[in-house]
Amino acid sequence: MGAVALAGCGAADKSSSETVTVFAAASLKGVFTDLGRQFEADHPGVNVQFSFAGSSDLAAQINQGAPADVFAAADPVTMETAVKGGRITEATRNFANNVLTIVTAPGNPKHLAGLGDLTQPGLQLVVCAAPVPCGRATKKITDAAGIALKPVSEEAAVTDVLTKVTTGQADAGLVYVTDATSAGAKVSTVAFPEAAAAVNTYPIAVLRDTPHGASAHAFEDLVTGPKGRAALQGAGFGAP
Repeated sequence: MGAVALAGCGAADKSSSETVTVFAAASLKGVFTDLGRQFEADHPGVNVQFSFAGSSDLAAQINQGAPADVFAAADPVTMETAVKGGRITEATRNFANNVLTIVTAPGNPKHLAGLGDLTQPGLQLVVCAAPVPCGRATKKITDAAGIALKPVSEEAAVTDVLTKVTTGQADAGLVYVTDATSAGAKVSTVAFPEAAAAVNTYPIAVLRDTPHGASAHAFEDLVTGPKGRAALQGAGFGAP
């Protein structure tokens, strides 16, 4: 009887739990995963489920009706796409910024020293595709510098660019500073001053049709509040 009672109690607890679904830019995966664990610890009975991908893909999914409660994009342009879709009606909140850097295999075997070196013959370069925030940043930087890149691949998410470099499929890639930081010893980084021409600001917003408004706003408050800022800074993000 006691076992039955305990089992019944457990079932009740599970049925009363709530899941908040967060769509977030791929570059946020590490820090948001940590913040999600912290949020769950602070809010018993609330689970956080993430969908990490390129921001433009996530905005398209949101506009097609995908179930989501919170959207965190890697730039305002992509957030505006979701806003125009009608599912985000409240003011968005900026919570971080990011800039690009060059990543290479450990030790920088191609001896890259700056942005201009990415045009050297035979270099296997990977960048983000133009519709993705990191791709827009790449184009803005190279246009301003008057440099024409010839990548061998254009990826839908910045994490895919990083993976191509860490697995030896590419000699170099343009990724966010935070992605390079997360890769640690798997890559060498080459900072370049032209990156300052394209600083990506990250906005977050709760969707209008969320059935979990209180919890979704609580997660947004965590990201934009002191604990979120400290975690983001520790991951290499700048203040908005």
